[in-house]
Amino acid sequence: MALTTNSGAASLTGGRLTRDAIGVLAILAVAVLGYFLFPNNLALLTRITAIALLVLSLDLVTGYCGVATLGHAALFGAGAYGAGIAAAHFGITDPIAMLAAGILAGALAGLVSGAVVLRAHGLPQLVLSIAIIHLAHEAANKASGWTGGSDGLAGITPDALLGHWQFDLWGRTAYVFGIVLLVLAFVILRQIVRSPFGMLCRGIRQDPVRVRAMGGSVHGTLVKMYAISGAVAGAGGALNAISTQVVGLDSLSFTLSAEALVMLVLGGTGSLYGALIGTAAFMWFEDVVSAANPFHWLTIVGALLIAVVLFAPKGLYGSLAAVFERRGRKAP
Repeated sequence: MALTTNSGAASLTGGRLTRDAIGVLAILAVAVLGYFLFPNNLALLTRITAIALLVLSLDLVTGYCGVATLGHAALFGAGAYGAGIAAAHFGITDPIAMLAAGILAGALAGLVSGAVVLRAHGLPQLVLSIAIIHLAHEAANKASGWTGGSDGLAGITPDALLGHWQFDLWGRTAYVFGIVLLVLAFVILRQIVRSPFGMLCRGIRQDPVRVRAMGGSVHGTLVKMYAISGAVAGAGGALNAISTQVVGLDSLSFTLSAEALVMLVLGGTGSLYGALIGTAAFMWFEDVVSAANPFHWLTIVGALLIAVVLFAPKGLYGSLAAVFERRGRKAP
């Protein structure tokens, strides 16, 4: 019996590792295709990569923990300003060090905002998250000596990556740097969400009362996940600051928070793959439609979202995965 159990566990672990490897290879394949098919749009692809980190971080607290928030851009903006201030005011221009500064700033912002948002539930929780993003936006606007205010923070000149690869105008180095960062974040987050800690977060989303009755720390667990989420969002913000070499108030906008939530719902909540697919699909569609019809593109995007919600309520990835699961059950 023990041998059978160990064999089953080994088979399950091997299957998960295989799926993870396939997921990483899929990300790399799409990245390589994007590099060669759209060599003149690498800035857009890098922006998509940075926003994908934001949506992944949002999925951690919304999809896996069930926390309603519309203020997650505050963590993204904290990472962007953390990296930008480190470079513009303290002369820390090494890209790795700037990334570390952004991750640290995002994690601290996650701790603070998590402690505030998690004091409420439901609609009051949503209102608190909206208040946080507006407060962060106003604080960055008023602290113009550090952030540049409405003019934005300029003077960000990152050094060559690892001393060899310059951040050129074509955005090649920034794009590759972003893809490597995205793959690392994806692998780490896959391990986190499948760990006992991740399982506890899912349990809290489903029934926090039962978890609390079993002796689990609901609030402490959610605050930890919020800090992890902040670190991931901060990495996305730092990548955006390094690639564009400027940080504006749009990094702390309510619009960015709302769009991130839309991307997550579009791809499917509670799935890292869904977060990636939703981000790529929304931003690509938005770019194509806005270029083709600059006056009515928002109407077209709205129609797409309505169609997805009505006909694919689990999101693009979630609905597709459900179809394959049903076919697998019907197969002999």
